[in-house]
Amino acid sequence: MNVLERLTFFASLYKVDANPEKGMWLLYITIFLLAAVVYRLGFAKKLPLLKNVIIYALLALGCTILTFFAVFLPIAEGLVIAALVLIIYKVRLYQSKKHEMKEEK
Repeated sequence: MNVLERLTFFASLYKVDANPEKGMWLLYITIFLLAAVVYRLGFAKKLPLLKNVIIYALLALGCTILTFFAVFLPIAEGLVIAALVLIIYKVRLYQSKKHEMKEEK
């Protein structure tokens, strides 16, 4: 089986096979940004600055491991789906609260 056929969408988009150093950095940045968005939309609470720095540093460390898996497993694609679901949830929640405020007036 050809390795190129097993690459995920983002791994093949960033041409991890042709230029591994640049491709892996781009994949890492993509995974970190998507993980940060998912964390922010789904789990983040109001925290002091130092605690936020620690959380994002640990997130960056975890994304390093996920990047290696993301070459052949759909990690980034799953994060895209999770981000879309959370964005839809937040938009609907905002619309619901806005509608409730209108009814109270």
